[in-house]
Parts: sequence; C-alpha cells; structure tokens
Amino acid sequence: MNKINGHLTRLFTKERSPWAAHGLLVLLTVLLWSGPLAAAPVPVRFVEGSAHGFLVLRTVNGDLIAPGDLVQVIRGGEVESRLVFHFKDGSMFDETVVFSQDKVFVMQSYHLVQRGPLFTEDTEVWLERAPGKYRVKTNARKDGLEKILEGALDLPSDVYNGMELTVAKNLRDAGEIVHVVAFTPKPLLIQVKLAPAGEHKVMVGDLEKTAIHYVFQPELGKWREFFATLLGRMPPDAHAWIVTDTVPAFVRFDGPLYTTGPVWRIELISPSWPE
Repeated sequence: MNKINGHLTRLFTKERSPWAAHGLLVLLTVLLWSGPLAAAPVPVRFVEGSAHGFLVLRTVNGDLIAPGDLVQVIRGGEVESRLVFHFKDGSMFDETVVFSQDKVFVMQSYHLVQRGPLFTEDTEVWLERAPGKYRVKTNARKDGLEKILEGALDLPSDVYNGMELTVAKNLRDAGEIVHVVAFTPKPLLIQVKLAPAGEHKVMVGDLEKTAIHYVFQPELGKWREFFATLLGRMPPDAHAWIVTDTVPAFVRFDGPLYTTGPVWRIELISPSWPE
C-alpha cells in the first residue's frame, strides 16, 4: 500500500515526469482489471423467440433523438438479437448479440458498431465466448487514424453484453448480480447489480398496468470508483421498467447507450400512417 501511495503522490504532484500519464494508465489497468469473478448465469424463466419491436430513442426530457428497431431471430437453436438506431446526422448505433437459452442464458458472441459524427470516434467491437477473444477497431474523427486492439478474455458465464433487458425480464424478486465487458477501448469486466426498486403504474390505452422498476447499478469497488470518478467516467445507474403480466414486457429504459455516453431513454413506439 505504501508503494501505491508513493506512486500516487508522484502522479499528482505538479512537477511530475513525462511518464506520469503512462504510469497512471498502468496503475488503472492493474486496479480495474481483476479477472473473472464468481459467476451465476441467470435461469431462463421466459424463452425468447422471433420478434420485431419498433423503438424510439429520446433524451430524458422527451426530445426525439433517433428511431430504432429490435429484431430477434432463432438461428440453429440460438437467439440473434439486433438493436439498431439511425440518427438524423447519419450516425448509427448497431448492436448484435447471440445467446443460448438452455436452462440458463449464456452470451455466445457480441458485435457493436458505433459510426458517425455523434461519436468521438468510429468504433467496432467483436467479443466471442469461444475461443474467448475480443477485437476493437477505432477510427479517430480528427485524422482518421485507425487503431486495433485485440486479445483473449476468460469470460464468466454470466457476461450479458447487449442482454440487459432480456435478463431483466427473467429476474426474480431478489434480483441478480451479473457482469458486462465495458470497452474503453480496453476491455474491463464490470460487475452489475440488477435489483427491483418498486412498482409503477403505466397506461396502455385506457388500461392500467403495473410495471416493476429495476435498477442496474455498476459495482466498481472503492479503488475502481476512485479512479472512475477521477477520470470522469463513473458509469451512472441505468433503469428499466418491465410489465410483469403472464409474460413480461419491456416498457422503458433510461441509461447510457454506450460506455461513455449520456443518459438517454428507450421506449416502444407504434407505427403511424403518413398523411
């Protein structure tokens, strides 16, 4: 601990060496990446099937940002779920996850594309459970410089990138603790607590329904929390509302769409006829 304190002192004094920033990144990597934790995949209570949902992305104040689609298909006994948002400036958010649902949910692969002026850089991410590899490609907006980062990850069985709402629909009263891989662009394994936070009334036409409010809270630990706050990257809690009738249904999601993004709102929308 004394060595760490000494290193911190050197990093944050005014007259630090040119290698101070590099040292901070090394220390961050050691503190943030602690390897896989004990995993407990979420049991399947409601099997997912083929579906097509129409979505809208808004600010928390209700301003329209982008329309979107959620399309799920069954391929070879696995579910492929794709979420796409198209923005007015031509930007695109395209997230695809493939998962199995044999007694428990297990993510098999994850692919994310963020492209356009909305984002500080174009990013494409690939994550595969087998053979346990990741690849991140970024293109800087300023100079177009391309960078590729790749390596191996030992993924716990409860890593649920792109599956947060699927997992929420299958939660029991006590909630669950799961993991996600955040790409910054270096992959960081983060533990997330999914817990119920009360009930809310929602209206479907003139019919009143009850929605369970779930909070998705990243659990970073004291060291991780300190450095996340220091770098301005403390991830906010996300929130989901699920109507829990005979079959659960997604109602609303409030949270960041990507790792360093602002809090936005995802809601269902019905198609309308043009006049």
